[in-house]
Amino acid sequence: MRAYERLLRYVRFDTASDGASETCPSTETQRAFGRALVDEMTAMGLSGARQDEHGYVYALLPANTDGQPAIGLIAHLDTVDDAPVKPMKARVVERYQGGDIVMDEAGRNILSPALFPTLNDAIGKDIIVTDGNTLLGADDKAGVAEILTMCEELLAHPEIRHGDVCIGFTPDEEIGRGADLFDIPGFGADFAYTVDGGALPEIEYENFNAASASVVVHGLSIHPGSAKNKMKNALLIAHEFIAMLPPAETPAHTEGREGFYHLTEMSGEIETAAMGFIIRDHDREKFNARKAYMERVASFLNAKYGDDTVELTVKDSYYNMIEKLADRMDVVERANDAFRRMGREPVAVPIRGGTDGARLSFMGLPCPNLPTGGFNCHGRFEYAVIQDMDDVVTLLKNIVEAR
Repeated sequence: MRAYERLLRYVRFDTASDGASETCPSTETQRAFGRALVDEMTAMGLSGARQDEHGYVYALLPANTDGQPAIGLIAHLDTVDDAPVKPMKARVVERYQGGDIVMDEAGRNILSPALFPTLNDAIGKDIIVTDGNTLLGADDKAGVAEILTMCEELLAHPEIRHGDVCIGFTPDEEIGRGADLFDIPGFGADFAYTVDGGALPEIEYENFNAASASVVVHGLSIHPGSAKNKMKNALLIAHEFIAMLPPAETPAHTEGREGFYHLTEMSGEIETAAMGFIIRDHDREKFNARKAYMERVASFLNAKYGDDTVELTVKDSYYNMIEKLADRMDVVERANDAFRRMGREPVAVPIRGGTDGARLSFMGLPCPNLPTGGFNCHGRFEYAVIQDMDDVVTLLKNIVEAR
């Protein structure tokens, strides 16, 4: 079975995670998908396929030769809930010839290279799309599909020598919890790779330092007819807080290693307003400076409007994995060599986001990130390139093959 065929089956599972949930996994649909994968891996012949009480899925492709490292391959079960996830209507655009792809019958949803120029790299290839009303879920079901397709091919070709290949599928990666309860000792890998990226031949071993920030503004509501010098409108103070952040340092105005402040949610009324932000920067010092700047903004507004008017809570989420991988570049070089064996020169790209691999690297499991052939993740115009998915399967075989 080719990887894309698995992906078309997997995307039928609605596995959106829920950041408001306190359970693990945050949604039962992830657990259901995990159970289906355990059944598939058991039938395939992988050893020890299991789902633990937290929804994490593990299995092992045992070594057929000695003296090799145990290599982990990891993908995540969940998708974001930022865009609609159902009803999923996936289809294949065969031999894409360039230009716009009309995704739905009504012609309202257009996947265009004018907006998404990566489509130009897919000319002549086959592309999986939706009808433009839901995301696809290739982030990261494409990674799951590629890992299991590689395992199936190795089982069918025992002449390919390899050490232990440790398989792990995590819940709740999209809400920053994918590594929380990952069983590194039980996983058994010496090092690992997340398969959770985009274009080939990219490899990612730098990512944002990340934090979340919660801002609650406490106002005072008084009848507007007698409010002069008395009312504190929490909505307006919240607006003032936003206006004091650098307007050009948002996701819409930054790229590469440039950091940002990102307002993700806002609600309120005169008495109380609440905002959620994420803070990102590749450089740890700049990251810390961004958090300190938000503290200064809160302090300024509290001095202006009264103590405890603005309540700011900042929580670190993850850090740049290069801090840990700088001393384990052999793991990166193994992947680079695997690319070169395919005739592809690897390209190192800093992630403008994070993966389970970032936190796992800080937990003691070196874990750079590999591509999947999926694009435009987290939105309705997500797509996956079938031939690129085949190439990822080859890449993974090259990585685990005995040296």
